[in-house]
Amino acid sequence: MTWKTFATRRTVLSLLTLAACGGPLMAEAATLQFSGYTWEVRQGGGGPGPNNWDARNVWVDANGALHLKVMQRDGKWTAAEVTMTKALGFGTYQWQIEGRPDLMNRNLVLGLFNYTTPDIGPDGTNEIDIEFARWGNDAWPNGNWTIYPSVQGPKPLSTSFEISLDNLSTHRFTWSSDSVRYASLNGLRDVGDNTGLIKKKNFSPANAQKRLPQDPIPVHMNLWLFKGQAPSDGQPVEVVIRSFKFVPQ
Repeated sequence: MTWKTFATRRTVLSLLTLAACGGPLMAEAATLQFSGYTWEVRQGGGGPGPNNWDARNVWVDANGALHLKVMQRDGKWTAAEVTMTKALGFGTYQWQIEGRPDLMNRNLVLGLFNYTTPDIGPDGTNEIDIEFARWGNDAWPNGNWTIYPSVQGPKPLSTSFEISLDNLSTHRFTWSSDSVRYASLNGLRDVGDNTGLIKKKNFSPANAQKRLPQDPIPVHMNLWLFKGQAPSDGQPVEVVIRSFKFVPQ
């Protein structure tokens, strides 16, 4: 499904300061450091969802883990997103997670993915997703792997599946010019360690130059509400990303 627009995705927290001379307001993007990279923290409204994105829902703890939270603030449900300030290309992208995104409420979505920029292509192209979501329906599988093509026209490549995780788990994809290989594993695993493998899939389409992204694109991580709907149980949700790792091809 295509529900993202670049303009709303790239909205980040603005810190407004007034110059002493009474000059115009100057905006500066808020960032944080996580796993050796700089990330922009999102603030404001917009898709996907749409959601209300609140920078207070994102922080890095004393152990270096990234926290993403969905919660009510000032009477509104708010979501969390960060975007890497640089674009990464072919290689292995890996996330280590603490918690159970497989057990999240049906209206919650956890996204671990890279995503297009205007110079690369429009929304609905150039994206590789790992998503935990039931898309508002308890009967829907909770795991989703999706690849959007490098150009408009071809349909996305996608698979959905039911997955059961331990409290610590590892999720990765390896992206090359002609394939994307996904894997989910229980436990905290380093790149190349397939111990605890619980699910894998290899997408190697014909005409890969059009069916798979070919250019470097930034990494995103977000926790949000499907169609902007509050959790059906009314409870806040927090996900902890222990680490992100990229190994270039």
